[in-house]
Amino acid sequence: MTNDTTATANDTATTAPAHGGSGAAPEILRYSAFTRTPDGGNPAGVVLDASGLDAAAMLAVAAEVGYSETAFVTAADQDARRFTVRYFSPLAEVAFCGHATVALAVALADRLGPGDLTLDTPAGTIAVTTATDGAGAVQATLTSVPTRSRQALADELEATLAALDWSASDLDPALPPHVAFGGNDHLVLAAASRERLAALDYDFDALAEVMRRYGWITVDLVWRESPRRFHARNPFPVGGVVEDPATGAAAAAFGGYLRTLGLVTEPAEITVRQGEDMGRPSDLVIGVTPEDARVRVTGAAVLLPR
Repeated sequence: MTNDTTATANDTATTAPAHGGSGAAPEILRYSAFTRTPDGGNPAGVVLDASGLDAAAMLAVAAEVGYSETAFVTAADQDARRFTVRYFSPLAEVAFCGHATVALAVALADRLGPGDLTLDTPAGTIAVTTATDGAGAVQATLTSVPTRSRQALADELEATLAALDWSASDLDPALPPHVAFGGNDHLVLAAASRERLAALDYDFDALAEVMRRYGWITVDLVWRESPRRFHARNPFPVGGVVEDPATGAAAAAFGGYLRTLGLVTEPAEITVRQGEDMGRPSDLVIGVTPEDARVRVTGAAVLLPR
């Protein structure tokens, strides 16, 4: 399977036909998250008023948009800056999506002004802070639900390596395989070299079957450049997407993974570079505190041109 494909849609469209609910065509905004330029990051659909859409309608809109995720605001209290949100890939609903959360938060900040937001998601309540940086760009910092991480089982690892066409010798022995949670479950595999990470060419259907069997949203493939800088790739076949160029939920889970392994002994910021091998470079900043199971994920987002 090629490794440079991601589900995309026509960026010029702003609305989609109604697929249920109230019958009104929802306005669809398109933002790219974890980037400052439209040609980087991970595109996400944002529907700020999905109150008239049921689950089938939201799934249909997400499939039409074609991005790895679309965020739908199903209820809003603008005075309290509190919003109920659901997330859909082209194939299924997911409990939480980090890059769509960043895209949604920046879209809300563009309309309501920077400040704190509260998002009620199927994964739990997510606090998000938005602020304008020195260059005038809006950045969003989400605080994840409590993370957790446990060692991957032998059968989980064997099946995944077979689908990836990797061997045990391709892995970094200093960073053991784990199943990490930051709103969703992700298998974390650390490559022994940057070259191994770059040469991703996996069996799409086989990996999707493995991930469905174990309930994983992505496989988080990482390579450690330094203790505070990592490179990542995230296959997402269960969502109908070969690879995500930026995955905030996986970044949150990865922060919890590092904390569980004892690799963060004081408050630290870790940078994750993702999407580079796809031609859509993305920068995610993870904030990890040893005594707090929650992880902060920060990134910018830009409105894609119509």
